[in-house]
Amino acid sequence: MSVAYLLVIAVLFATGAYLLMHRSLTKIILGVVMLGNGINVLIVATGSRPGEPPIVGADGTITDPVPQALVLTAIVIGFAIVAFMLALVWRNWTLTGDDQVEDDVEDRRLAQRSATGSNKSVAMHHEDVA
Repeated sequence: MSVAYLLVIAVLFATGAYLLMHRSLTKIILGVVMLGNGINVLIVATGSRPGEPPIVGADGTITDPVPQALVLTAIVIGFAIVAFMLALVWRNWTLTGDDQVEDDVEDRRLAQRSATGSNKSVAMHHEDVA
């Protein structure tokens, strides 16, 4: 694997992870796409030597076509996931008028308790639930 592959994979993974941490659904979709592309490049980079065609290599040796088949399948599945996520974002946009993820009521309550320092009651609550 060359340094260029490593750099591209690292940039795709880092950018995808960064975008997934935002509250905007559009950025989350872009993060999922970037992570998917990073995984596809990683599979292709580790699957065979660069420049080798699938099944029969340049010198007549047999190469493994499975990594390329996995990437083609992952691309199709990725398109389906992105289309579904875009439909969810469109639905959220038509209902609320923005694409921000709302806070959960339970998350707000736990954040308020941790800010006031009453973590003991949160631990007791989790014991009661379990």
